[in-house]
Amino acid sequence: MSEPKAPTPAPGDTYKGWLFKWTNYIKGYQRRWFVLSNGLLSYYRTQAEMGHTCRGTINLATANIAVEDSCNFVISNGGTQTYHLKASSEVERQRWITALELAKAKAFRMQAESDDSGDDSTSPGGGQGSGSRNSEVQSTLRTLGSKVEDLSTCNDLIAKHGSALQRSLSELEGVRLGGETSEKIRQVTERATLFRITSNAMINACRDFLALAQAHSKRWQKALQAEREQRVRLEETLEQLAKQHNHLERAFRGATVLPSSKSNPAIDSKGPVPVKGDVSDEDEENEFFDACEDVQEFITVPADPKYHRRSGSNVSGISSELGMDDGTTSLDEQSLGSNPESPQSREVVPVRKRRSRIPDKPNYSLNLWSIMKNCIGKELSKIPMPVNFNEPLSMLQRLSEDLEYYELLDRGAKCQSSLEQMCYVAAFTVSSYSTTVHRTGKPFNPLLGETFELDRGQESGYRSLCEQVSHHPPAAAHHAISERGWTLRQEIALASKFRGKYLSIMPLGSIHCIFEKSNNHYTWKKVTTTVHNIIVGKLWIDQSGEIDVVNHRTGDRCHLKFAPYSYFSRDVARKVTGVVTDKDGKAHYVLSGTWDEKMECSRVMQSSRGGENGTDGRQKTVYQTLKAKELWRKTPLPEGAENMYYFSTLALTLNEPEEGVAPTDSRRRPDQRLMEQGRWEEANAEKQRLEEKQRTVRREREREANHNGSPAEEVKEPADKAETLHGSHPPAYSSGHQDNYKPMWFERQVDPMTGEPTHIYRGGYWEAKEQGNWDSCPDIF
Repeated sequence: MSEPKAPTPAPGDTYKGWLFKWTNYIKGYQRRWFVLSNGLLSYYRTQAEMGHTCRGTINLATANIAVEDSCNFVISNGGTQTYHLKASSEVERQRWITALELAKAKAFRMQAESDDSGDDSTSPGGGQGSGSRNSEVQSTLRTLGSKVEDLSTCNDLIAKHGSALQRSLSELEGVRLGGETSEKIRQVTERATLFRITSNAMINACRDFLALAQAHSKRWQKALQAEREQRVRLEETLEQLAKQHNHLERAFRGATVLPSSKSNPAIDSKGPVPVKGDVSDEDEENEFFDACEDVQEFITVPADPKYHRRSGSNVSGISSELGMDDGTTSLDEQSLGSNPESPQSREVVPVRKRRSRIPDKPNYSLNLWSIMKNCIGKELSKIPMPVNFNEPLSMLQRLSEDLEYYELLDRGAKCQSSLEQMCYVAAFTVSSYSTTVHRTGKPFNPLLGETFELDRGQESGYRSLCEQVSHHPPAAAHHAISERGWTLRQEIALASKFRGKYLSIMPLGSIHCIFEKSNNHYTWKKVTTTVHNIIVGKLWIDQSGEIDVVNHRTGDRCHLKFAPYSYFSRDVARKVTGVVTDKDGKAHYVLSGTWDEKMECSRVMQSSRGGENGTDGRQKTVYQTLKAKELWRKTPLPEGAENMYYFSTLALTLNEPEEGVAPTDSRRRPDQRLMEQGRWEEANAEKQRLEEKQRTVRREREREANHNGSPAEEVKEPADKAETLHGSHPPAYSSGHQDNYKPMWFERQVDPMTGEPTHIYRGGYWEAKEQGNWDSCPDIF
């Protein structure tokens, strides 16, 4: 089990092995891998963790080592750190105590020497770099000196015991013994003397080496400093040459393309077309984009200046060069001209004033461990959670928050190019996660048959409807349609697991976006959401994974990559990168940004394979791009959002009471309303009542189905898709089958585009609302 060790640890050597460390009263002693090196005692869960994850370290220079019994001992540094350790045997414990005492003495000696020489570690006129290099050399010399002192200690011991041996042998010589015995004693004496002479010679040689190293230390420092300065000069020279080359290349192209006169280039072009920028803008357009190290599989660099140096009369020429339709507006013009909030784009009509605040979140204490200890390994939807962990919104309302930045789809609907439209759809996909960065509260699980409508036709031009179509497994269907030419629909089922330290939420199902004008049909799936520090520490949320947005009509594709957060990464946190390609795999746009702040896109002018390999051994693609244009930026949270569950402006209005909504609407849910008002104890009681009522209704429905022999809801499938459903594309989950429930406003079909079974809006809700006819709605509250 434990690593083989020497019987007595040599002074200064690294010492490793298994020990049992006390953790807590529940787990008791746990086996850990300990490493003693350079006066520090560190431990890991396994030997494999030594390269990346240290669980704890204690400095022996100021530590106290105490022995409790035959196998137990304690290491403490004065109160902040205390390790209660247990060895497998008394011999093993003694080996560790010996090694720790030697390491403690050595660490104390080195600390004292470091304090004495602290003022001399850097020169008065030197910079931080030279002081660091001098300190490194001095540290090396101190290490060598320490080794020599260790050898000197060993020599003293050898001399002491050797002298005692010689005295004993001398006494034996005076005893009258046989000739053969006297001869052997004489040989032993000679060998002991030779051994002592050899040890002294070894110590002297080490002392000479240390003196020589000290004598040449200054020369080493000067040589090292000269080499580093020369390298810096070479790097600066290379950078200067690259800038000069780029300047000469731009000057050459400018001399051959632009007229020699100093007149405005727009005057020489045909027609009074305004110029987007003059020559002075060249430096701004040639901004250099740093290569990404961890996440991206590509590198972006500024495109050739010939692509920037265009007058207004050549805009259509650029479009034709890129293989786009004539008359296509550029992406930056599109983002300005199609802003639905501009006064020219829509008439000013009186709209309802929505609320901007909700009651502040009360500060109630809760024993988290008493709830969580019985939940490990269970499905999240089957865990009876109090409202203390919730936020006063249902999952249906959270799903409707995907429309927070609906303007991106409005702009995409006006695009004439499917590739530009793909950029807006991809930005919309990323924007749906921006509301989750601080939202650590769990939304209410919707009751079966619960609905939520979001009618923003007057303000924003769209209507949205969600319905809980299945309870086991939980699944919600969503349908939104806009008068500005797009439709969004999705069915999302959540697979979630509590792993003790974190909670993983894996959304299942596809999202569809259809644009009426172009008939472009886009689909994508959601990434994994992870909630960290469930038991101890501050909760925080991360999004990670990859998304493929596919245009099924044209074959265009956008591959988005959400980088998982890492403490050791030098990259931007919550980073998202992506590339928009056509059906032939040719890249047209590069996307970059973060899922909690903004997204930008850059048009690709040229691509090539890079000379350096990526982290996975493959060559990175180098894209020459124009200057990045901002597609989306997160709207700041309202004032005081930290006291209102970090709700956005839209989220604050979702649970606002409205007249005329269906009796199954989430706004009418009593436990959710009580929680919003701060009456949490009443909300918990009401929540238990609703859940028990739902269980009773489900048992009755199952009993009735078994009595009548009626099958569960059947899947309507086209004749050409029947084989697909039962063949190569099995459903990811059997929505509706376990509940024997037929939704009110959605029906289960085989999606004609993806071949997956899903719930699609059947119609009739908004007509029922206009008529005020809710007689067919179930009583779920």
